[in-house]
Amino acid sequence: MTNTLRVYDSIQDLVGSPEEPTPMVRLNRVKGDRGEIFLKLEWLNPFGSIKDRTAKYLLQGLKDRGLLTGRKIVEPTSGNTGIALVAMANLLGIPCTITIPSGVPEEKITILRVLGANVLPTPDDLCPVDHPKDGAIALAKSFVTSPRTKDAYVMPNQYENPDNVRAHYETTGPEIWRQTKGKVTHFFAGYGTCGTITGVAKYLKEKNPAVRVIAIEPQKGHKLPGLKSFDESKKPGILDESLIDQSMIVEDGPAYETTLDLIRKESLLVGPSTGAIVRAAIDFGLEEDDVAVAVSPDNIFKYGSYFAEVVKEEEAVSL
Repeated sequence: MTNTLRVYDSIQDLVGSPEEPTPMVRLNRVKGDRGEIFLKLEWLNPFGSIKDRTAKYLLQGLKDRGLLTGRKIVEPTSGNTGIALVAMANLLGIPCTITIPSGVPEEKITILRVLGANVLPTPDDLCPVDHPKDGAIALAKSFVTSPRTKDAYVMPNQYENPDNVRAHYETTGPEIWRQTKGKVTHFFAGYGTCGTITGVAKYLKEKNPAVRVIAIEPQKGHKLPGLKSFDESKKPGILDESLIDQSMIVEDGPAYETTLDLIRKESLLVGPSTGAIVRAAIDFGLEEDDVAVAVSPDNIFKYGSYFAEVVKEEEAVSL
């Protein structure tokens, strides 16, 4: 139960706190014909996304290993991890450089700069040709491999760092189990850094091996920041594919349509990756007694420029 009388010593104490789990909401109007779908509202973390959990564990891991002393942080991100990482690094007085794909919403870049980060928007082609969407990763790695800068920077590397998985194994997974009273039968999450889906899946399957884990992958050339198409990007090293029961590809159109449905029919101000995940949960074909939990990674407020285009298209069609 949430302790509303507690006064916290720091804003980051609200992240992954047993006393402050993120809420879970039943979908009533945007759902399939059978089963129940619950949405885990991760955008109610203090810095606005599920990546708050990841950033907290990444920083603590670096601190425990003595890697933050005298170094600045550099990290590739599609925005959410960077925002949380910079916010928490500010509490430690550590400067951050963030490399970010040039196609992410301008709102995310603005937030990062307001937080004080050095932000380097990165062309997609600044990387090996076999993974043409990993330019931000390649640039960040150059900071920690170049003889000129390697001693001045440390890279948490959310794509390879097991602390990313541990964050969700120790916090997100247990919250879902408690909130559903152990009745969860299906878990839906997107392929991104893969810390969420690996960590939660590991925990839930330890509690009940029958829980099915469904991963959502976007189309090639997608416009769903935070999700990864493995036709374009390398699979993160922390992904444990043995925990995934099924993968589903969701295209941009249905993802954005479902996002708008969630906003307009459920009054949930979610981002587009949530729409993709919920679309997969609806299309999956749940049975009558199934209890599905879908992750809602972030909210609409970082995607205003994206949705402005969608709304303009709607207005044009209605004329």
